[in-house]
Amino acid sequence: MSLLPNHASPVGDLLPDLVALRRDLHAHPELAYEERRTAGIVAQALRLLGLEVSEGVGGTGVVGTLRCGEPGAARADGPRVRSVGLRADMDALPLVELGQRPHASQHAGKHHGCGHDGHTAMLIGAARQLVRTHRSLGLTGTVHFIFQPAEEGQAGAARMIDEGLFERFPCDSVYALHNWPDLPLGHAQTRPGPIMAAADRFDITVRGKGGHAAQPHHTPDALLAASQLVVQLNTIVSRRIDPNESAVLSVTRIEGGHSHNVLPAEVSITGTVRSFDADTQDRIEAALRDAAQGMALASGTVVEVDYRRYYPATVNTAAEAAVALEAAQAAGLLAGMAPRAAFTSEDFAFMLQRRPGAYLWLGQGREGLAAGDSFALHHPCYDFNDDALPLGVRWFCEVVARALAHEARP
Repeated sequence: MSLLPNHASPVGDLLPDLVALRRDLHAHPELAYEERRTAGIVAQALRLLGLEVSEGVGGTGVVGTLRCGEPGAARADGPRVRSVGLRADMDALPLVELGQRPHASQHAGKHHGCGHDGHTAMLIGAARQLVRTHRSLGLTGTVHFIFQPAEEGQAGAARMIDEGLFERFPCDSVYALHNWPDLPLGHAQTRPGPIMAAADRFDITVRGKGGHAAQPHHTPDALLAASQLVVQLNTIVSRRIDPNESAVLSVTRIEGGHSHNVLPAEVSITGTVRSFDADTQDRIEAALRDAAQGMALASGTVVEVDYRRYYPATVNTAAEAAVALEAAQAAGLLAGMAPRAAFTSEDFAFMLQRRPGAYLWLGQGREGLAAGDSFALHHPCYDFNDDALPLGVRWFCEVVARALAHEARP
């Protein structure tokens, strides 16, 4: 049941402006920590609403604050006024856009191929909606609209936190969504516990001495050792991890050598590991290092491992996952429990390590795509489905209504 009567205005009168805004952001994509134009547009939009606006949070991040209710609502003898954070990411991908739409990227090698332009527009829309309705709805509490830079592999959420995000803008809970092309438009899913995987990167360097390909007995063969190591790495999950656990290890690059008759002195291997459990993560890293050390001994090469855990698993708290689903249903979405977590990663995970909260998948799948067209995330022809904009706005608003009404935590 919606806590916002008739969705507190159906958002329809906001939609043309939001579509125009979203398409403008799409045409002017900016990479991690370069989102100056985007951040400026966000800050101006929030100021026009009369919100308190803070810029430069975590580099190019912006936070707008809406205080709902009477100033005296937080009396010492009364209930503590609650606060909620809503987060949208702003950065684009270093990807050439191949789509031919009028609002296609105007900046070569930069593309909003993950829909962060849509997320930003939806959160601005939610701010507009809540500013004009919070008094009539009797909402009491604080809403922080968090516009985050550098989600795509550069840990903008962690930087915002390190620079005092939750000290400066206290949040009892935090929520975010991501458009999900695999779900039909009008559908939504989430789940308690892990919903997105931890993401690790490994870079392995195998060093021999190099030499003539016709005289392999004169040098440790770095290329052979690297090839054998790749085979071993691909057995780690199947042989070192409990079959009841979920994990993926993928080698994505192997590079070495420049000539058909020269044994290279150095070969590099790169790959990624995805998992949902810290113990599983520990076991995979330990097994990878053991395999590298064993190969060095067996082949006479020197093997160096650089292993980086750049994003933790995105883990929803149970109560907030329930709020997210209730809000989705109230917003008119066909909301259900996600059957399994995804192996893609998300740096909203850092915020969920610090505060209770939930992450929602918002369907934006389209029917009747033209041949060769694609709306898969990170695809060069991807474009956000503007029909999802009002759905995201409604969800954010319904989340706020529930989060501020929820009994305060002790």
